[in-house]
Amino acid sequence: MIEVHTEGSFDRTEQFLSTMESDAIYSDLDNFGQQGIDLLRAATPKRTGRTAGSWTYTIDKKMGKYRITWHNTDTEGGPPVAILIQYGHATGTGGYVQAIDFVNPVMAPLFAAINEQVWEKVRNA
Repeated sequence: MIEVHTEGSFDRTEQFLSTMESDAIYSDLDNFGQQGIDLLRAATPKRTGRTAGSWTYTIDKKMGKYRITWHNTDTEGGPPVAILIQYGHATGTGGYVQAIDFVNPVMAPLFAAINEQVWEKVRNA
């Protein structure tokens, strides 16, 4: 037979779980979304500025998980121009435009900052 005996209360555990359930640790996601926009606009190669000025973001919550997604709406009748710049693309005349990795270098520090801030809130909850 197994017997479990406890003393004290679960107040701190219940407070922690309540804080996690309240979504309070995600209160700064809009701020991070806007920071991402600012970083992407500054880093996007500019010929006309249309692609750099076409960044948006959305925040989705699904099944208790949050996701920030950055989008570029400059399509010029095809795929997003930012994707073509980031990954390179063929031209209609048989040439190839070399990729320019402008997204990863500017977004990696932002991802690290998001991770650090959320983890800090979890530790202090």
